[in-house]
Amino acid sequence: MLLVIPEQWPRALLRAALREAGYDALGAPSLAAALRYPIQSGDRGPVRLTLVDQAALTDEESATLLDELLRRHGYPAAVLLARAMPAQPLPATRAPAPWRRVIRRPASIADLVAAVQTLLPLPPESGQPIE
Repeated sequence: MLLVIPEQWPRALLRAALREAGYDALGAPSLAAALRYPIQSGDRGPVRLTLVDQAALTDEESATLLDELLRRHGYPAAVLLARAMPAQPLPATRAPAPWRRVIRRPASIADLVAAVQTLLPLPPESGQPIE
């Protein structure tokens, strides 16, 4: 799983909560930084879900970077953490599938973990915290 959240503490807290639920998540502060992660490394499997904070979608180049990120990982389920009130339209991509889920703020860490669990359920034996 890949989290693209500009703010360090929300990104770290969500990663910790996801690990507690049995998920392995990498975090990046920007789409450009997320593109630097290898497609697979070590004992990590492929990226099956990408959660992007709308704050990471700052300009026209963001759509291009997002398309590249999703394409590179085989178009995983994409979740957008959106602003509370849409000041602008939601970002579009040229990827074959739209956002699988849009979660509007305010949303708690528990809300985000629950959304991940719905979209990417773990087998019962895998739902243990990652040490």
